Amino acid sequence: MMKRLAKGFSARISMAGALASAMLFAFPVLAQDARLSLADRVSRLEQQTQNRDQNGTGLVNQIQQLSSQVRQMQGQIEELQHQLQVLEDKNKAQYGDLDARLARLEGGGAGNASAQAGTPAAAATTAATSASASGTPASASSSATTADPVAAQAAYDQAFQSIRNGNYAVASREFRAFIQQYPNHALVPNAWYWLGQSYFVTTNYGVALDAFKQLVSQFPQSDKTPDALLKVGYCQIELKQVDAAKATLKQVVAKYPGSDSASLAQERLQRLQIQAGG
Repeated sequence: MMKRLAKGFSARISMAGALASAMLFAFPVLAQDARLSLADRVSRLEQQTQNRDQNGTGLVNQIQQLSSQVRQMQGQIEELQHQLQVLEDKNKAQYGDLDARLARLEGGGAGNASAQAGTPAAAATTAATSASASGTPASASSSATTADPVAAQAAYDQAFQSIRNGNYAVASREFRAFIQQYPNHALVPNAWYWLGQSYFVTTNYGVALDAFKQLVSQFPQSDKTPDALLKVGYCQIELKQVDAAKATLKQVVAKYPGSDSASLAQERLQRLQIQAGG
């Protein structure tokens, strides 16, 4: 009995020893696996942190590039605006020069007309024609139309010479005086046009607009009406009345197709469209 107990106890001790030995051998392996797992986790965390840093740096670089592009585009826009302003100023100067040349040409025609219209026979014929059309006596018609044809022509020529010389302030006073003193003279439409032009060149756009509108409304059949309507549109542009200006310029194109005024109106409409798109 004692021997069996001793053997059983001995067997248990042997098993305990074996188990202890196994645990001693297994513990380094488990510890090593734990260390490897922890290292992997740290490595993954470091990689994730690095990726976040790289993504953040890339985002900062993209923002800096976009900011640089925006500044570059702003500079280009400012340069284009400057070029557009220079172009508009150049066009204004060309319009002024064109009107001056037209004035010189008209001055030659006006001189010939004055030579014919200033004769008593021509004045009498004009008075008789007007009288027959209106049913009024010839004497009354003559006094209403041209109180003094020679004086009227001289007054117009003087105002015209002033605008040709670039004396716009003087010309505006003289043309206005001519219109007031000779309201029924054949050159009144021309006087309204050059009155408006004298104000336009000196950037008095509001007063110029009124003058051009007077010509358009009172003398729709005048040769000056297409140009006057065009200038109405130009004045409206300068006064920032863009919608009204577009409507006026479209009216020029529709009413006077094929004319120089229509061509200039179409060109200005295109420029307004480009400006609106920019």
